[in-house]
Amino acid sequence: MAQRLVSVWQPFFLGTESPRAAIDAATELEDLGYARIWFSAGFDEKLPSRFRELLDGTERIGIASGIATVWHTSPAEVAAFTEAAEQDHPGRFLLGLGASHAVLVEGDGTDYRKPYSKTVEYLDALDAAGLAPQRRVLAALGPRMLELARDRSAGAHPYFTPAEHTAEARALLGPDRLLAPEVAVVLEPDAEAARAVAREYTAGYLTLPNYTNNLRRFGWTDDDLTGAGSDRLVDALIPWGTADQVADGIEKHFAAGADEVAIQVLNGGDRTSFPTEAFAALAAQLI
Repeated sequence: MAQRLVSVWQPFFLGTESPRAAIDAATELEDLGYARIWFSAGFDEKLPSRFRELLDGTERIGIASGIATVWHTSPAEVAAFTEAAEQDHPGRFLLGLGASHAVLVEGDGTDYRKPYSKTVEYLDALDAAGLAPQRRVLAALGPRMLELARDRSAGAHPYFTPAEHTAEARALLGPDRLLAPEVAVVLEPDAEAARAVAREYTAGYLTLPNYTNNLRRFGWTDDDLTGAGSDRLVDALIPWGTADQVADGIEKHFAAGADEVAIQVLNGGDRTSFPTEAFAALAAQLI
């Protein structure tokens, strides 16, 4: 696809209790030129009202679910929300769907079996509800799910992946599907301090087999995946340094075939404040 979009992935937008704070942050990103805001839809049957609040409170910036799980949300409810958003804000809401992780899904008693088949069933239900494929993307990691994203959606939104995965995903998706990886970053030039912040983030994700199995496909070993990850793995997954050094890490994903990169600024686990200065510095480099 002939585009290069710089977007934002930030848990703040769902985590803050204040709609006004979320809208103010979204407006700042809109003014900086970011293309879209991604954040989790959580684990309820309906999409959170925050998606609609941001659409109504901004003028141009796109809003996307990254992700709504196929185990918790109702296809009928999700389709109705997406269609209403499209009617009122044409082209601005993108539905990101995914199979999530067994440890998260089974925590509420749901049996996490055959996630690929569950995703196919969910897409069938969206089709039956009249939701067009171009209004949705899949959180695809492995080849089979990437091919499903190619065949049944507008594209893929991978998470926690190195640039090598972006290249593979582009090859599998072909040239005409959206490829929008999430990339977490740390704006900190000191290696020890930056990796410490990065490891607060990687520690949890490296307990999830969906991610570790995917990383093993690219040659990462148990030594790399133990604990919060080796230096080599952390550096490959999480660009860190000055704004221009971080921008170089983002550029690797564009060079590998990404149409859009959704940047998540890590700020030491703080989900209550928005890292405005970091996003302004990155916008100056990338937009």
